[in-house]
Amino acid sequence: MTDNTSVLIAGGGVAGLALRRALLGRGLPAEVAERDPQRSSGGLAIHLTGNAVAALGVLGLEDHIERMGRPVRRREYRDRTGRLLCELDEQEFWPVGSRPRLVRRADLVAALASEPVGPSSRTPDEVRLVQLVPNGVEVSFADGRVEEHGFLVGADGVHSTVRSQVLGDAAPRAALLSAAGWRTMTVNPGLDCFTAWNGPEGVVLLIPLSDTEAYFYASAVDGGPVGTDPGWLQRAFRGFPDPVREALDHIAADPAQLYHSPIEEIRIPVWSRGRAALIGDAAHAMAPVWAAGVGLALEDAIVLADVLADGDWDTAGARLEQRRRPRVDHVAKMTDRTSRGANTPAWLRRLIIPRAYRSTYTALRKPIEVTRGLEMSR
Repeated sequence: MTDNTSVLIAGGGVAGLALRRALLGRGLPAEVAERDPQRSSGGLAIHLTGNAVAALGVLGLEDHIERMGRPVRRREYRDRTGRLLCELDEQEFWPVGSRPRLVRRADLVAALASEPVGPSSRTPDEVRLVQLVPNGVEVSFADGRVEEHGFLVGADGVHSTVRSQVLGDAAPRAALLSAAGWRTMTVNPGLDCFTAWNGPEGVVLLIPLSDTEAYFYASAVDGGPVGTDPGWLQRAFRGFPDPVREALDHIAADPAQLYHSPIEEIRIPVWSRGRAALIGDAAHAMAPVWAAGVGLALEDAIVLADVLADGDWDTAGARLEQRRRPRVDHVAKMTDRTSRGANTPAWLRRLIIPRAYRSTYTALRKPIEVTRGLEMSR
Protein backbone atom coordinates (compact mmCIF):
# COMPACT_ATOMS: atom_id res chain seq x y z
CA MET A 1 0.00 0.00 0.00
CA THR A 2 1.23 3.49 -0.85
CA ASP A 3 -0.27 6.64 0.68
CA ASN A 4 2.04 9.64 0.58
CA THR A 5 -0.60 11.83 2.18
CA SER A 6 -0.83 9.91 5.47
CA VAL A 7 1.16 9.92 8.69
CA LEU A 8 2.02 6.58 10.29
CA ILE A 9 2.61 6.69 14.03
CA ALA A 10 4.62 3.83 15.53
CA GLY A 11 3.44 3.49 19.12
CA GLY A 12 -0.07 3.79 20.53
CA GLY A 13 0.73 5.07 24.00
CA VAL A 14 0.18 8.60 25.29
CA ALA A 15 2.50 10.30 22.76
CA GLY A 16 1.19 8.39 19.75
CA LEU A 17 -2.49 8.86 20.57
CA ALA A 18 -1.96 12.55 21.33
CA LEU A 19 -0.32 13.01 17.95
CA ARG A 20 -3.10 11.16 16.16
CA ARG A 21 -5.67 13.35 17.89
CA ALA A 22 -3.75 16.51 17.01
CA LEU A 23 -3.32 15.48 13.36
CA LEU A 24 -6.95 14.48 12.85
CA GLY A 25 -7.96 17.73 14.51
CA ARG A 26 -6.11 19.47 11.68
CA GLY A 27 -7.66 17.30 9.01
CA LEU A 28 -4.56 15.19 8.35
CA PRO A 29 -4.90 11.40 7.87
CA ALA A 30 -3.10 9.51 10.64
CA GLU A 31 -2.82 5.85 11.60
CA VAL A 32 -1.35 4.19 14.67
CA ALA A 33 0.67 0.97 14.69
CA GLU A 34 0.85 -0.46 18.22
CA ARG A 35 2.15 -3.97 18.79
CA ASP A 36 0.37 -4.39 22.14
CA PRO A 37 -2.73 -2.20 22.61
CA GLN A 38 -3.38 -3.66 26.05
CA ARG A 39 0.07 -2.59 27.25
CA SER A 40 -0.40 0.97 26.08
CA SER A 41 -3.69 1.35 27.93
CA GLY A 42 -2.72 -0.44 31.11
CA GLY A 43 -0.26 0.45 33.81
CA LEU A 44 -0.64 2.49 36.95
CA ALA A 45 -1.05 6.22 37.41
CA ILE A 46 0.46 9.28 35.75
CA HIS A 47 1.42 12.52 37.46
CA LEU A 48 0.33 15.27 35.07
CA THR A 49 2.38 18.39 35.69
CA GLY A 50 0.85 21.75 34.87
CA ASN A 51 2.16 21.91 31.32
CA ALA A 52 0.76 18.42 30.65
CA VAL A 53 -2.70 19.54 31.79
CA ALA A 54 -2.40 22.64 29.61
CA ALA A 55 -1.45 20.48 26.61
CA LEU A 56 -4.48 18.26 27.17
CA GLY A 57 -6.57 21.40 27.12
CA VAL A 58 -5.15 22.26 23.70
CA LEU A 59 -6.25 18.78 22.60
CA GLY A 60 -9.81 19.54 23.66
CA LEU A 61 -9.80 17.39 26.78
CA GLU A 62 -10.41 19.93 29.55
CA ASP A 63 -13.70 18.36 30.62
CA HIS A 64 -12.25 14.84 30.57
CA ILE A 65 -9.34 15.82 32.79
CA GLU A 66 -11.57 17.53 35.36
CA ARG A 67 -13.43 14.24 35.80
CA MET A 68 -10.26 12.14 36.16
CA GLY A 69 -8.05 11.41 39.14
CA ARG A 70 -7.29 13.96 41.80
CA PRO A 71 -5.64 17.40 41.86
CA VAL A 72 -2.07 17.60 43.19
CA ARG A 73 -2.41 20.83 45.16
CA ARG A 74 0.72 20.67 47.29
CA ARG A 75 4.11 18.98 47.57
CA GLU A 76 5.99 18.03 50.71
CA TYR A 77 9.63 16.94 50.73
CA ARG A 78 10.82 15.18 53.90
CA ASP A 79 13.94 13.45 55.16
CA ARG A 80 14.11 9.79 56.16
CA THR A 81 12.88 10.61 59.69
CA GLY A 82 9.79 12.38 58.37
CA ARG A 83 11.05 15.89 59.15
CA LEU A 84 9.58 18.43 56.71
CA LEU A 85 12.27 20.02 54.53
CA CYS A 86 10.05 22.19 52.36
CA GLU A 87 6.48 22.60 51.16
CA LEU A 88 5.45 23.83 47.69
CA ASP A 89 2.03 25.18 46.74
CA GLU A 90 1.18 23.84 43.28
CA GLN A 91 -2.22 25.57 43.17
CA GLU A 92 -0.55 28.94 43.60
CA PHE A 93 2.33 28.24 41.21
CA TRP A 94 0.39 26.97 38.18
CA PRO A 95 -2.19 29.14 36.37
CA VAL A 96 -5.87 28.18 36.26
CA GLY A 97 -6.32 25.59 33.50
CA SER A 98 -2.95 23.99 34.14
CA ARG A 99 -3.19 22.70 37.70
CA PRO A 100 -1.40 19.34 38.22
CA ARG A 101 -3.35 16.09 38.66
CA LEU A 102 -2.74 12.41 39.28
CA VAL A 103 -4.74 10.22 36.88
CA ARG A 104 -4.90 6.57 35.96
CA ARG A 105 -2.95 5.79 32.80
CA ALA A 106 -5.89 3.82 31.40
CA ASP A 107 -8.18 6.84 31.87
CA LEU A 108 -5.72 9.14 30.11
CA VAL A 109 -5.33 6.77 27.16
CA ALA A 110 -9.12 6.43 26.88
CA ALA A 111 -9.50 10.22 26.88
CA LEU A 112 -6.92 10.65 24.12
CA ALA A 113 -8.79 8.09 21.98
CA SER A 114 -12.22 9.52 22.74
CA GLU A 115 -14.68 11.30 20.46
CA PRO A 116 -14.62 13.34 18.31
CA VAL A 117 -11.45 11.63 17.14
CA GLY A 118 -12.51 8.09 17.96
CA PRO A 119 -10.43 4.96 18.57
CA SER A 120 -7.70 3.79 16.22
CA SER A 121 -8.91 1.67 13.33
CA ARG A 122 -5.64 -0.28 13.12
CA THR A 123 -5.29 -3.82 14.38
CA PRO A 124 -2.14 -4.61 16.37
CA ASP A 125 0.91 -3.91 14.23
CA GLU A 126 4.63 -3.93 14.90
CA VAL A 127 7.01 -1.85 12.81
CA ARG A 128 10.11 -3.93 12.02
CA LEU A 129 11.99 -2.21 9.16
CA VAL A 130 12.07 1.38 7.97
CA GLN A 131 13.50 2.78 4.77
CA LEU A 132 13.45 6.42 3.75
CA VAL A 133 12.25 6.87 0.17
CA PRO A 134 11.48 9.92 -1.99
CA ASN A 135 8.41 11.71 -0.63
CA GLY A 136 7.90 9.27 2.21
CA VAL A 137 8.92 6.27 4.24
CA GLU A 138 8.60 2.56 3.45
CA VAL A 139 7.64 0.49 6.48
CA SER A 140 7.72 -3.29 6.88
CA PHE A 141 5.57 -4.87 9.57
CA ALA A 142 5.99 -8.02 11.62
CA ASP A 143 3.41 -9.88 9.52
CA GLY A 144 5.36 -9.20 6.31
CA ARG A 145 3.23 -6.36 4.94
CA VAL A 146 5.02 -3.39 3.38
CA GLU A 147 3.44 0.08 3.26
CA GLU A 148 4.60 3.50 2.15
CA HIS A 149 3.48 6.60 4.03
CA GLY A 150 4.17 10.28 3.63
CA PHE A 151 5.64 10.67 7.12
CA LEU A 152 6.63 8.31 9.94
CA VAL A 153 6.69 9.21 13.62
CA GLY A 154 8.45 7.14 16.24
CA ALA A 155 6.36 7.38 19.40
CA ASP A 156 7.54 3.94 20.44
CA GLY A 157 9.37 4.68 23.65
CA VAL A 158 12.84 4.26 25.08
CA HIS A 159 13.62 1.16 23.00
CA SER A 160 12.30 2.72 19.79
CA THR A 161 12.49 0.64 16.63
CA VAL A 162 12.03 3.77 14.52
CA ARG A 163 14.99 5.44 16.23
CA SER A 164 17.31 2.49 15.65
CA GLN A 165 16.16 2.10 12.04
CA VAL A 166 16.31 5.77 11.07
CA LEU A 167 19.16 7.14 13.20
CA GLY A 168 21.23 4.04 13.91
CA ASP A 169 22.21 2.67 17.29
CA ALA A 170 21.49 5.13 20.10
CA ALA A 171 21.27 2.92 23.15
CA PRO A 172 19.56 4.20 26.31
CA ARG A 173 21.84 5.19 29.15
CA ALA A 174 21.27 4.38 32.80
CA ALA A 175 19.81 7.37 34.63
CA LEU A 176 22.03 9.39 36.94
CA LEU A 177 19.38 9.12 39.66
CA SER A 178 19.17 5.33 39.86
CA ALA A 179 19.62 2.23 37.75
CA ALA A 180 16.03 1.06 38.33
CA GLY A 181 12.87 1.75 40.29
CA TRP A 182 9.73 0.17 41.71
CA ARG A 183 6.17 1.39 41.01
CA THR A 184 2.72 0.30 42.08
CA MET A 185 -0.63 1.44 43.43
CA THR A 186 -0.99 1.03 47.16
CA VAL A 187 -3.07 2.10 50.14
CA ASN A 188 -3.21 5.81 50.93
CA PRO A 189 -1.78 5.97 54.46
CA GLY A 190 -3.63 9.19 55.28
CA LEU A 191 -1.82 11.59 52.94
CA ASP A 192 -3.47 14.58 51.29
CA CYS A 193 -0.61 15.69 49.04
CA PHE A 194 2.43 14.62 47.01
CA THR A 195 4.96 13.49 49.62
CA ALA A 196 8.57 12.42 49.03
CA TRP A 197 11.03 11.07 51.60
CA ASN A 198 14.79 11.07 50.89
CA GLY A 199 17.63 9.34 52.65
CA PRO A 200 20.95 7.67 51.84
CA GLU A 201 18.99 4.49 51.12
CA GLY A 202 16.92 6.09 48.39
CA VAL A 203 13.75 8.04 47.71
CA VAL A 204 10.10 7.07 48.25
CA LEU A 205 7.21 8.98 46.72
CA LEU A 206 3.49 8.67 47.47
CA ILE A 207 0.82 10.67 45.60
CA PRO A 208 -2.85 10.23 46.60
CA LEU A 209 -5.24 9.19 43.84
CA SER A 210 -8.14 9.08 46.31
CA ASP A 211 -8.67 8.92 50.07
CA THR A 212 -7.94 5.19 49.92
CA GLU A 213 -5.41 4.74 47.09
CA ALA A 214 -2.03 6.23 46.24
CA TYR A 215 0.67 5.93 43.60
CA PHE A 216 3.98 4.57 44.94
CA TYR A 217 7.47 5.04 43.51
CA ALA A 218 10.82 4.11 45.03
CA SER A 219 14.40 4.00 43.83
CA ALA A 220 17.96 4.37 44.97
CA VAL A 221 19.85 7.65 44.54
CA ASP A 222 23.34 8.50 43.27
CA GLY A 223 22.86 6.01 40.45
CA GLY A 224 22.71 3.15 42.92
CA PRO A 225 21.44 -0.37 42.17
CA VAL A 226 17.90 -1.45 42.96
CA GLY A 227 17.29 -5.11 43.69
CA THR A 228 14.90 -7.08 41.52
CA ASP A 229 13.58 -8.86 44.62
CA PRO A 230 10.67 -6.93 46.19
CA GLY A 231 12.37 -7.55 49.52
CA TRP A 232 14.76 -4.75 48.53
CA LEU A 233 12.03 -2.26 49.38
CA GLN A 234 11.70 -3.53 52.94
CA ARG A 235 15.45 -3.64 53.45
CA ALA A 236 15.98 -0.15 52.05
CA PHE A 237 13.06 1.69 53.63
CA ARG A 238 11.98 -0.17 56.76
CA GLY A 239 13.49 2.64 58.87
CA PHE A 240 11.39 5.32 57.19
CA PRO A 241 8.30 6.91 58.84
CA ASP A 242 4.91 5.27 59.43
CA PRO A 243 3.24 6.27 56.13
CA VAL A 244 6.05 4.60 54.17
CA ARG A 245 5.98 1.46 56.31
CA GLU A 246 2.19 1.21 56.02
CA ALA A 247 2.43 1.42 52.24
CA LEU A 248 5.23 -1.17 52.22
CA ASP A 249 3.21 -3.57 54.38
CA HIS A 250 0.29 -3.27 51.97
CA ILE A 251 2.61 -3.89 49.01
CA ALA A 252 4.19 -6.90 50.71
CA ALA A 253 0.76 -8.53 50.98
CA ASP A 254 0.41 -8.51 47.18
CA PRO A 255 3.86 -8.14 45.55
CA ALA A 256 2.53 -9.34 42.18
CA GLN A 257 1.19 -5.81 41.62
CA LEU A 258 4.69 -4.30 41.76
CA TYR A 259 6.50 -3.14 38.62
CA HIS A 260 10.30 -3.20 38.60
CA SER A 261 11.98 -1.55 35.63
CA PRO A 262 15.24 0.11 34.60
CA ILE A 263 15.33 3.90 34.64
CA GLU A 264 16.80 4.69 31.25
CA GLU A 265 17.41 7.96 29.47
CA ILE A 266 17.74 8.96 25.83
CA ARG A 267 20.02 11.87 24.96
CA ILE A 268 20.65 12.10 21.23
CA PRO A 269 21.82 14.98 19.00
CA VAL A 270 19.02 14.71 16.41
CA TRP A 271 15.43 13.53 16.49
CA SER A 272 14.69 13.30 12.78
CA ARG A 273 15.91 12.34 9.36
CA GLY A 274 14.10 12.81 6.07
CA ARG A 275 10.40 12.26 6.54
CA ALA A 276 10.74 10.50 9.89
CA ALA A 277 10.83 12.02 13.37
CA LEU A 278 10.77 10.98 17.02
CA ILE A 279 8.63 12.33 19.85
CA GLY A 280 8.32 11.66 23.55
CA ASP A 281 10.53 9.04 25.20
CA ALA A 282 11.78 7.82 21.82
CA ALA A 283 13.51 11.18 21.46
CA HIS A 284 14.29 12.34 24.99
CA ALA A 285 13.45 9.92 27.82
CA MET A 286 14.46 11.19 31.27
CA ALA A 287 14.44 9.96 34.85
CA PRO A 288 11.12 10.84 36.56
CA VAL A 289 12.71 13.49 38.77
CA TRP A 290 10.28 16.20 37.67
CA ALA A 291 7.54 13.96 36.17
CA ALA A 292 8.11 15.84 32.92
CA GLY A 293 7.97 13.01 30.38
CA VAL A 294 4.23 12.98 29.70
CA GLY A 295 3.96 16.75 29.43
CA LEU A 296 6.89 16.99 27.02
CA ALA A 297 5.47 14.15 24.92
CA LEU A 298 2.06 15.82 24.68
CA GLU A 299 3.71 19.09 23.67
CA ASP A 300 5.82 17.29 21.05
CA ALA A 301 2.65 15.86 19.54
CA ILE A 302 0.91 19.23 19.34
CA VAL A 303 3.93 20.99 17.83
CA LEU A 304 4.62 18.25 15.28
CA ALA A 305 0.99 18.32 14.14
CA ASP A 306 1.27 22.09 13.82
CA VAL A 307 4.44 21.73 11.73
CA LEU A 308 2.99 19.02 9.47
CA ALA A 309 -0.16 21.02 8.88
CA ASP A 310 1.66 23.54 6.68
CA GLY A 311 2.37 20.82 4.11
CA ASP A 312 6.19 21.00 4.00
CA TRP A 313 6.91 17.50 5.26
CA ASP A 314 10.51 17.42 4.00
CA THR A 315 11.58 19.93 6.68
CA ALA A 316 8.99 19.04 9.33
CA GLY A 317 11.38 17.04 11.51
CA ALA A 318 14.02 19.77 11.57
CA ARG A 319 11.43 22.40 12.42
CA LEU A 320 10.03 20.24 15.22
CA GLU A 321 13.51 20.07 16.74
CA GLN A 322 14.07 23.79 16.37
CA ARG A 323 10.89 24.57 18.28
CA ARG A 324 11.18 21.88 20.93
CA ARG A 325 14.91 21.62 21.75
CA PRO A 326 15.22 24.58 24.14
CA ARG A 327 12.34 23.42 26.35
CA VAL A 328 13.40 19.76 26.37
CA ASP A 329 17.08 20.56 26.94
CA HIS A 330 16.15 22.76 29.89
CA VAL A 331 14.25 19.93 31.58
CA ALA A 332 17.08 17.48 30.83
CA LYS A 333 19.59 19.83 32.43
CA MET A 334 17.42 20.23 35.54
CA THR A 335 16.85 16.47 35.70
CA ASP A 336 20.60 15.85 35.71
CA ARG A 337 21.31 18.61 38.21
CA THR A 338 18.65 17.38 40.63
CA SER A 339 19.70 13.75 40.20
CA ARG A 340 23.26 14.62 41.20
CA GLY A 341 22.00 16.38 44.31
CA ALA A 342 19.47 13.76 45.39
CA ASN A 343 21.68 12.51 48.23
CA THR A 344 22.95 15.83 49.54
CA PRO A 345 22.51 16.59 53.26
CA ALA A 346 18.99 17.45 54.34
CA TRP A 347 19.83 21.04 55.28
CA LEU A 348 21.10 21.65 51.77
CA ARG A 349 18.16 19.97 50.07
CA ARG A 350 15.88 22.27 52.06
CA LEU A 351 17.41 25.14 50.08
CA ILE A 352 17.91 23.37 46.74
CA ILE A 353 14.48 21.82 46.17
CA PRO A 354 12.37 25.02 46.06
CA ARG A 355 14.89 26.71 43.76
CA ALA A 356 15.06 23.69 41.46
CA TYR A 357 11.26 23.41 41.39
CA ARG A 358 10.85 27.04 40.36
CA SER A 359 13.66 26.87 37.84
CA THR A 360 12.32 23.70 36.21
CA TYR A 361 8.66 24.58 36.02
CA THR A 362 8.78 28.35 35.45
CA ALA A 363 10.01 27.60 31.92
CA LEU A 364 7.12 25.15 31.45
CA ARG A 365 4.43 27.61 32.53
CA LYS A 366 4.90 29.45 29.23
CA PRO A 367 2.32 28.03 26.78
CA ILE A 368 3.57 26.24 23.69
CA GLU A 369 3.01 28.16 20.49
CA VAL A 370 0.91 26.86 17.60
CA THR A 371 -0.04 28.64 14.40
CA ARG A 372 -3.72 27.83 14.78
CA GLY A 373 -6.00 25.89 17.08
CA LEU A 374 -7.15 22.33 16.57
CA GLU A 375 -10.67 21.73 15.31
CA MET A 376 -11.89 19.36 18.01
CA SER A 377 -15.60 20.08 17.94
CA ARG A 378 -17.93 17.39 16.58
